Amino acid sequence: MTRILIIEDEKAIRMALEDDFLAEGYEVDSANTGTAGLKKGLEPIYDIILLDIMLPEMDGFEVLKELRKRNVRTPIIMLTAKSQEIDKILGLEFGADDYITKPFSPRELQARVKAVLRRVNEKPEISSESQFLFGDITVDFQKYECLKAGEIIQLTTLEFDLLKFLINHKGVVVSRDRIMDEVWGKEVFVAPRTVDTHILNLRKKIEDNPAQAKWIISVRGRGYKFLSS
Repeated sequence: MTRILIIEDEKAIRMALEDDFLAEGYEVDSANTGTAGLKKGLEPIYDIILLDIMLPEMDGFEVLKELRKRNVRTPIIMLTAKSQEIDKILGLEFGADDYITKPFSPRELQARVKAVLRRVNEKPEISSESQFLFGDITVDFQKYECLKAGEIIQLTTLEFDLLKFLINHKGVVVSRDRIMDEVWGKEVFVAPRTVDTHILNLRKKIEDNPAQAKWIISVRGRGYKFLSS
Protein backbone atom coordinates (compact mmCIF):
# COMPACT_ATOMS: atom_id res chain seq x y z
CA MET A 1 0.00 0.00 0.00
CA THR A 2 1.28 3.45 -0.92
CA ARG A 3 2.02 5.60 2.13
CA ILE A 4 1.59 9.36 1.92
CA LEU A 5 2.55 12.09 4.41
CA ILE A 6 0.46 15.28 4.39
CA ILE A 7 2.05 18.32 6.05
CA GLU A 8 -0.68 20.97 6.22
CA ASP A 9 -1.65 23.31 9.05
CA GLU A 10 -5.21 24.15 7.92
CA LYS A 11 -7.36 21.51 9.60
CA ALA A 12 -10.18 21.52 7.05
CA ILE A 13 -7.80 21.08 4.12
CA ARG A 14 -5.72 18.46 5.94
CA MET A 15 -8.77 16.38 6.87
CA ALA A 16 -10.21 16.65 3.35
CA LEU A 17 -6.92 15.46 1.86
CA GLU A 18 -6.74 12.61 4.36
CA ASP A 19 -10.27 11.48 3.42
CA ASP A 20 -9.59 11.77 -0.33
CA PHE A 21 -6.42 9.68 -0.24
CA LEU A 22 -7.84 7.12 2.19
CA ALA A 23 -10.73 6.66 -0.23
CA GLU A 24 -8.19 6.04 -3.01
CA GLY A 25 -6.54 3.28 -1.00
CA TYR A 26 -3.51 5.13 0.36
CA GLU A 27 -2.13 4.75 3.86
CA VAL A 28 -2.18 8.31 5.22
CA ASP A 29 -0.19 10.10 7.91
CA SER A 30 -0.19 13.83 8.63
CA ALA A 31 1.41 16.70 10.53
CA ASN A 32 0.16 20.24 11.21
CA THR A 33 3.45 22.11 11.78
CA GLY A 34 6.72 22.35 9.94
CA THR A 35 8.66 20.92 12.88
CA ALA A 36 6.39 17.90 13.22
CA GLY A 37 6.38 17.41 9.47
CA LEU A 38 10.17 17.45 9.31
CA LYS A 39 10.43 14.88 12.08
CA LYS A 40 8.04 12.53 10.29
CA GLY A 41 9.49 13.24 6.85
CA LEU A 42 12.93 12.08 8.01
CA GLU A 43 11.51 8.59 8.55
CA PRO A 44 12.13 6.42 5.47
CA ILE A 45 8.60 5.02 5.43
CA TYR A 46 6.74 7.31 3.03
CA ASP A 47 6.34 6.95 -0.71
CA ILE A 48 5.45 10.61 -1.23
CA ILE A 49 5.05 13.83 0.79
CA LEU A 50 2.56 16.67 0.29
CA LEU A 51 4.10 19.79 1.83
CA ASP A 52 2.34 23.12 2.40
CA ILE A 53 4.49 26.25 2.23
CA MET A 54 2.79 28.41 4.87
CA LEU A 55 3.34 26.39 8.05
CA PRO A 56 3.78 27.40 11.69
CA GLU A 57 7.14 26.97 13.45
CA MET A 58 9.00 26.20 10.23
CA ASP A 59 7.82 27.05 6.73
CA GLY A 60 7.60 24.54 3.92
CA PHE A 61 10.70 25.83 2.15
CA GLU A 62 12.78 25.27 5.29
CA VAL A 63 11.33 21.78 5.74
CA LEU A 64 12.08 20.97 2.12
CA LYS A 65 15.66 22.26 2.31
CA GLU A 66 16.34 20.35 5.51
CA LEU A 67 14.95 17.09 4.12
CA ARG A 68 17.08 17.38 0.99
CA LYS A 69 20.10 18.43 3.06
CA ARG A 70 19.71 15.19 5.01
CA ASN A 71 19.53 13.20 1.75
CA VAL A 72 15.84 12.34 2.02
CA ARG A 73 14.88 11.50 -1.57
CA THR A 74 11.19 10.91 -0.97
CA PRO A 75 9.25 12.69 -3.75
CA ILE A 76 7.71 15.97 -2.52
CA ILE A 77 4.83 17.95 -3.98
CA MET A 78 4.49 21.51 -2.66
CA LEU A 79 1.03 22.88 -1.80
CA THR A 80 0.83 26.65 -1.97
CA ALA A 81 -1.76 29.39 -1.81
CA LYS A 82 0.76 31.69 -3.46
CA SER A 83 0.53 32.11 -7.20
CA GLN A 84 3.76 34.08 -7.64
CA GLU A 85 6.18 32.45 -10.06
CA ILE A 86 9.10 33.02 -7.68
CA ASP A 87 7.56 30.77 -5.02
CA LYS A 88 7.16 27.95 -7.52
CA ILE A 89 10.71 28.41 -8.78
CA LEU A 90 12.11 28.43 -5.23
CA GLY A 91 10.30 25.20 -4.40
CA LEU A 92 11.73 23.48 -7.46
CA GLU A 93 15.21 24.87 -6.85
CA PHE A 94 15.13 23.59 -3.26
CA GLY A 95 14.33 20.08 -4.49
CA ALA A 96 10.56 19.73 -4.83
CA ASP A 97 9.36 17.31 -7.49
CA ASP A 98 6.21 19.26 -8.30
CA TYR A 99 3.90 21.94 -6.95
CA ILE A 100 0.19 22.70 -7.06
CA THR A 101 -1.51 26.00 -6.29
CA LYS A 102 -4.58 26.25 -4.05
CA PRO A 103 -7.44 25.97 -4.67
CA PHE A 104 -7.07 22.67 -6.50
CA SER A 105 -9.41 19.80 -7.21
CA PRO A 106 -8.87 16.39 -5.57
CA ARG A 107 -8.70 14.87 -9.06
CA GLU A 108 -5.89 17.21 -10.14
CA LEU A 109 -3.85 16.56 -7.00
CA GLN A 110 -4.32 12.80 -7.25
CA ALA A 111 -3.24 12.91 -10.89
CA ARG A 112 -0.04 14.71 -9.92
CA VAL A 113 0.65 12.25 -7.10
CA LYS A 114 0.15 9.30 -9.45
CA ALA A 115 2.40 10.90 -12.08
CA VAL A 116 5.22 11.39 -9.56
CA LEU A 117 4.85 7.86 -8.21
CA ARG A 118 4.82 6.46 -11.74
CA ARG A 119 8.13 8.16 -12.48
CA VAL A 120 9.62 6.76 -9.29
CA ASN A 121 8.49 3.22 -10.01
CA GLU A 122 9.29 3.11 -13.72
CA LYS A 123 12.19 0.93 -14.81
CA PRO A 124 14.94 2.70 -16.73
CA GLU A 125 14.42 2.42 -20.49
CA ILE A 126 17.92 2.74 -21.79
CA SER A 127 20.08 0.12 -23.52
CA SER A 128 21.40 -2.92 -21.72
CA GLU A 129 24.10 -0.75 -20.15
CA SER A 130 23.37 0.31 -16.60
CA GLN A 131 25.58 3.40 -16.73
CA PHE A 132 26.06 6.37 -19.01
CA LEU A 133 29.21 8.51 -18.92
CA PHE A 134 29.81 12.00 -20.30
CA GLY A 135 32.63 14.28 -19.27
CA ASP A 136 33.23 13.71 -15.56
CA ILE A 137 29.58 12.70 -15.04
CA THR A 138 28.46 9.11 -14.42
CA VAL A 139 24.74 8.31 -14.44
CA ASP A 140 23.84 4.97 -12.87
CA PHE A 141 20.32 4.03 -13.99
CA GLN A 142 20.01 1.00 -11.74
CA LYS A 143 21.06 2.80 -8.57
CA TYR A 144 19.30 6.04 -9.58
CA GLU A 145 22.52 7.93 -8.89
CA CYS A 146 24.43 10.67 -10.64
CA LEU A 147 28.09 11.35 -9.85
CA LYS A 148 30.35 14.23 -10.84
CA ALA A 149 34.05 13.55 -10.51
CA GLY A 150 33.16 10.62 -8.28
CA GLU A 151 30.98 12.67 -5.91
CA ILE A 152 27.23 12.03 -5.71
CA ILE A 153 25.07 14.85 -7.08
CA GLN A 154 21.82 15.25 -5.18
CA LEU A 155 19.13 15.07 -7.88
CA THR A 156 15.42 14.93 -7.17
CA THR A 157 13.49 12.03 -8.71
CA LEU A 158 12.11 14.35 -11.36
CA GLU A 159 15.52 15.83 -12.17
CA PHE A 160 16.94 12.34 -12.58
CA ASP A 161 14.06 11.30 -14.84
CA LEU A 162 14.45 14.47 -16.89
CA LEU A 163 18.17 13.79 -17.32
CA LYS A 164 17.43 10.18 -18.24
CA PHE A 165 14.91 11.30 -20.85
CA LEU A 166 17.39 13.72 -22.40
CA ILE A 167 20.10 11.04 -22.47
CA ASN A 168 17.70 8.58 -24.10
CA HIS A 169 17.17 11.19 -26.82
CA LYS A 170 20.75 12.44 -27.05
CA GLY A 171 21.48 14.46 -30.16
CA VAL A 172 17.78 15.05 -30.81
CA VAL A 173 15.93 18.31 -30.20
CA VAL A 174 12.98 17.64 -27.89
CA SER A 175 10.26 20.21 -27.43
CA ARG A 176 8.92 21.39 -24.09
CA ASP A 177 5.58 19.79 -24.94
CA ARG A 178 7.20 16.40 -25.51
CA ILE A 179 9.21 16.70 -22.29
CA MET A 180 6.03 17.57 -20.38
CA ASP A 181 4.12 14.62 -21.87
CA GLU A 182 6.84 12.02 -21.39
CA VAL A 183 8.43 13.10 -18.10
CA TRP A 184 5.48 14.55 -16.19
CA GLY A 185 2.73 12.59 -17.98
CA LYS A 186 -0.08 13.66 -20.30
CA GLU A 187 -2.64 13.65 -17.50
CA VAL A 188 -0.86 16.45 -15.60
CA PHE A 189 -0.81 20.09 -16.69
CA VAL A 190 2.69 21.55 -16.49
CA ALA A 191 3.58 25.09 -17.50
CA PRO A 192 6.49 25.40 -19.98
CA ARG A 193 8.25 27.63 -17.44
CA THR A 194 8.39 24.65 -15.06
CA VAL A 195 10.36 22.66 -17.65
CA ASP A 196 12.77 25.59 -18.05
CA THR A 197 13.26 25.79 -14.27
CA HIS A 198 14.11 22.09 -13.98
CA ILE A 199 16.50 22.34 -16.93
CA LEU A 200 18.19 25.28 -15.21
CA ASN A 201 18.49 23.28 -11.98
CA LEU A 202 20.03 20.35 -13.85
CA ARG A 203 22.54 22.63 -15.53
CA LYS A 204 23.56 24.08 -12.17
CA LYS A 205 24.28 20.58 -10.90
CA ILE A 206 26.01 18.93 -13.87
CA GLU A 207 27.50 21.75 -15.95
CA ASP A 208 30.85 23.35 -15.10
CA ASN A 209 29.47 26.64 -16.40
CA PRO A 210 25.64 26.63 -16.42
CA ALA A 211 25.54 29.96 -18.26
CA GLN A 212 27.40 28.35 -21.16
CA ALA A 213 25.97 24.85 -21.11
CA LYS A 214 28.00 22.11 -22.74
CA TRP A 215 25.69 19.14 -22.28
CA ILE A 216 22.09 20.42 -22.16
CA ILE A 217 21.70 23.13 -24.76
CA SER A 218 18.75 25.32 -25.73
CA VAL A 219 17.57 25.34 -29.32
CA ARG A 220 15.76 28.63 -29.76
CA GLY A 221 12.07 28.23 -30.51
CA ARG A 222 12.27 24.43 -30.51
CA GLY A 223 13.33 23.05 -27.14
CA TYR A 224 16.40 21.33 -25.71
CA LYS A 225 19.08 18.91 -26.89
CA PHE A 226 21.50 16.73 -24.96
CA LEU A 227 25.02 16.53 -26.41
CA SER A 228 27.04 13.53 -25.29
CA SER A 229 30.30 14.64 -26.85
